[in-house]
Amino acid sequence: MPVESVFPQLEALLPHVQKPIQYVGGELNSTVKPWDECDVRWALMYPDAYEVGLPNQGVMILYEVLNEQEGVLAERTYSVWPDLEALMREHGVPQFTVDGHRPVKAFDVLGLSFSTELGYTNMLTALDLAGIPLESRDRTEDDPIVLAGGHAAFNPEPIADFIDAAVIGDGEQAVLDMTRIIREWKAEGRPGGREEVLFRLARTGGVYVPAFYDVEYLPDGRIARVVPNRSGVPWRVSKHTVMDLDEWPYPKQPLVPLAETVHERMSVEIFRGCTRGCRFCQAGMITRPVRERSITGIGEMVDKGLKATGFEEVGLLSLSSADHSEIGDVAKGLADRYEDDKIGLSLPSTRVDAFNIDLANELTRNGRRSGLTFAPEGGSERIRKVINKMVSEEDLIRTVATAYGNGWRQVKLYFMCGLPTETDEDVLQIADMATRVIQKGREVSGSNDIRCTVSIGGFVPKPHTPFQWAPQLSAEETDARLAKLRDKIRGDKKYGRSIGFRYHDGKPGIVEGLLSRGDRRIGAVIRAVYDDGGRFDGWREHFSYDRWMACADKALAPFGVDVDWYTTRERTYEEVLPWDHLDSGLDKDWLWEDWQDALDETEVEDCRWTPCFDCGVCPQMDTHIQIGPTGKKLLPLTVKNAGPAPAASGHTH
Repeated sequence: MPVESVFPQLEALLPHVQKPIQYVGGELNSTVKPWDECDVRWALMYPDAYEVGLPNQGVMILYEVLNEQEGVLAERTYSVWPDLEALMREHGVPQFTVDGHRPVKAFDVLGLSFSTELGYTNMLTALDLAGIPLESRDRTEDDPIVLAGGHAAFNPEPIADFIDAAVIGDGEQAVLDMTRIIREWKAEGRPGGREEVLFRLARTGGVYVPAFYDVEYLPDGRIARVVPNRSGVPWRVSKHTVMDLDEWPYPKQPLVPLAETVHERMSVEIFRGCTRGCRFCQAGMITRPVRERSITGIGEMVDKGLKATGFEEVGLLSLSSADHSEIGDVAKGLADRYEDDKIGLSLPSTRVDAFNIDLANELTRNGRRSGLTFAPEGGSERIRKVINKMVSEEDLIRTVATAYGNGWRQVKLYFMCGLPTETDEDVLQIADMATRVIQKGREVSGSNDIRCTVSIGGFVPKPHTPFQWAPQLSAEETDARLAKLRDKIRGDKKYGRSIGFRYHDGKPGIVEGLLSRGDRRIGAVIRAVYDDGGRFDGWREHFSYDRWMACADKALAPFGVDVDWYTTRERTYEEVLPWDHLDSGLDKDWLWEDWQDALDETEVEDCRWTPCFDCGVCPQMDTHIQIGPTGKKLLPLTVKNAGPAPAASGHTH
């Protein structure tokens, strides 16, 4: 039975909304497969606006991996802005995919990728518009399986009532395994209904189904334990790790948006994972071990991707791209190859100690010389030891001097406020650092026309990091500390004018902290905020701190806990954390020891180049660090128009 497109009803509404182009679909490299020729159908959602969601690599990769399979179809859906939401409700138009404009409720799986917790209310909006019951216990086998993935899914407990399942880690192999299980269940005539297919998924040990686990609490509000409530369900659920990135060269045909999006470039992930060991960084901890894409693999992906898209910039993505063991050869090889085409290269953010001018010159050779971004994260040497960000002020000044001396005029520095053990003095030293940067820049460039922008975000403790036990700084204290810093920068008559200052107030960070370390009781808060009109909480103009606090006070009162209990309270070693039954591979005792090292201001080396520190990932996940060099060059791809390039071979271990 083919599923009808809702486009005829939708089209009539589009003249009345802002940016209607984002709902039309039909992008270059998008795929619409015949409904009836497929037996497993996925709707993939990035729960934010099209302009933020379309460039998301995770969704783009899974979209392509699934659509390459025979008999499998994947389409994309994004959050609709409040203007269209109101019209869809008025005219009975359901949540739809942008590819085939098919109703989301008709699919087998609705897979949501959460890179931040602030997308939870958008998920509820989409479920409601789709006609899918908000709570998983109210769904029937006619409703899709609602699946959470992405970084925030490493603690899915706050949304446990609303999702049917969560997958942690890399999605490529995981979605194929799930597809196989769903296909078999459907082919057998859906025995045992919804519960049976969820049980088959849970039994694999790699899919977490919250309904199969009960949470017991202590009288003081802490968790006593989390236990499976049926046999055959594992006590702990493991993360998925794709080991050979060269076997997964996705996206091969990146999507080219019709409307303007936040990143107008083609991106290639050059490695996954990071072992620098920054204690605040959840992404670095949960994506271990490091797995590099080979230099020839990168070259082929860039070659195919540019041919498929026509973009003029290539982003070399990873958590710390300058750390690729062959980054110099990669950058030079690509810059040589695309010199005539004026294809620009970019690294999203560069570590001070991995940056050198040769690399910088390759990156700007064919493109524009835009600003450079560095992230010292902490203002003082002391706080950088606490967070294990091993960058000295001298490193920074030397790097910046090189940049200003080679023609750059703009440097952006990123810091955090509210880090564990931080004092006002640690934060005020950010002003001193910025002053030294300007001073040095004027000296080496011989010009006063240079800028340094200081950008500051509030620190939010995250699950599966050494700081998962740390107290969060209150919004009021964060704002007071940043006000002192602002006054110090503005009061500097000699250098203050050359220093830009951007900061986020502490309020969104408190809500993010509540959602990132929350347990199942937080579901009531999310539901109350949604019912009160909460949408697009990641957008300053839509976010309401007062709404979140009012809803939290009311929803949490029956449990005897409050927002401070979840955010500004320090946890102890004995406490059962809401995500302890989800195995990111990291040993909890290792994380605790690293937390103690932080309090003692002890730095830890990068295990990529030094002996193992027993974080637990490699033995537990049966994985290993994979780095080059391969000894290969990008050369097979360098000579253009010389016939087909030889196939890449060989893998790095």
